[in-house]
Amino acid sequence: MAGSLAASAFFPGPGASLAASAKTSKNMAGELPDNLSVRGIVAKPGAPSGNMQVKAQAQALPKVNGTKHNHKNASADKEEAMPYSAPKTFYNQLPDWSMLLAAVTTIFLAAEKQWTLLDWKPKKPDMLVDTFGFGRIIQDGLVFRQNFLIRSYEIGADRTASVETLMNHLQETALNHVKTAGLLGDGFGATPEMSKRNLIWVVSKIQLLVEQYPSWGDMVQVDTWVAAAGKNGMRRDWHVRDYNSGRTILRATSVWVMMNKNTRRLSKMPDEVRAEIGPYFNGRSAITDEQSEKLAKPGSTVDGDAAKQFIRKGLTPRWGDLDVNQHVNNVKYIGWILESAPISILEKHELASMTLDYRKECGRDSVLQSLTTVAGECVDGHPDSTIQCDHLLQLESGADIVKAHTEWRPKRAHGGEGNMGFFPAESA
Repeated sequence: MAGSLAASAFFPGPGASLAASAKTSKNMAGELPDNLSVRGIVAKPGAPSGNMQVKAQAQALPKVNGTKHNHKNASADKEEAMPYSAPKTFYNQLPDWSMLLAAVTTIFLAAEKQWTLLDWKPKKPDMLVDTFGFGRIIQDGLVFRQNFLIRSYEIGADRTASVETLMNHLQETALNHVKTAGLLGDGFGATPEMSKRNLIWVVSKIQLLVEQYPSWGDMVQVDTWVAAAGKNGMRRDWHVRDYNSGRTILRATSVWVMMNKNTRRLSKMPDEVRAEIGPYFNGRSAITDEQSEKLAKPGSTVDGDAAKQFIRKGLTPRWGDLDVNQHVNNVKYIGWILESAPISILEKHELASMTLDYRKECGRDSVLQSLTTVAGECVDGHPDSTIQCDHLLQLESGADIVKAHTEWRPKRAHGGEGNMGFFPAESA
């Protein structure tokens, strides 16, 4: 419609002759005749609808050798009625300027309508960045918050997200926190001062408490912050909630130290690095009852009960298990630890808490074995009891990689959207 109006304004057809006549019907004083409205339409009541009466005035006199000659008789100065049989439509009743104005107005109204349809901003301004999963810094710059939607490929056989999925969310928010704060250097989470000195972060301990597991389609909200841990370490905490209900899903705390990327040795924290991250330190703790006792080595007893040991050998890292620092990602260790857990625990219990003590990094060519020690009654037909396990992930040569302690509770019922697997066709 806008294009039609604009075209009519610049290329008037036969129906525009009336508008052209009306435009030239002003008198010498620049005023319209009495029987014309401001739109150039005959305002005389009772005028026939088929033939409109239009005022005609004399044309400008041509010049011949500089002298004006009047080729019309004296009666040309008088107004005379001219019949016009063009159909009465909206187009041929508007002067040129009105048609151009209508075209421009229509274009702007159409553009405004399209802009309204594309106005995707949510009602809550603070939700804008998390709509796309970017995250944002809150609470006076001391806490970073990011939302995650649980995908179908992140859930397991019990229809809930795995602990590895949740741990990946923790790692992602940690890196995005550094990036959003403007402290990301060339390394994997390293600050600019750390990059100058070839220093990287490595985790030495993680403790997490899981209160519930999200399901497919749930939105989780992750808050993370940092604090000092001794003279040379940094603590990072997380609090994960269900976005809709606000209920706590997971709380976690961790301790990180610095390692020289070239020598692979631990390093003290330089004063320049402390000056970078110090303004972001937050004294708040996600877990107040941290497990500080020394983790038991698999093979010992748990609470004086007889223990049974399970071993899984021949574990080797794949290329995809390495991070940009060329060692195995810390989340991968969790999967290896659970490789040796008995299937009876995994089927009837869910992980309630886990403490991991990282002893040594693991490279691409390493060959590992996973050992799990559990209390005797957990495998003897008592699925309703709480289970404690001690784990050890070590090189087959004998060096310890990770020590861990886990607690398991009876699995809760979870609703689902139906089995995602395939069923054999029923026989006729």
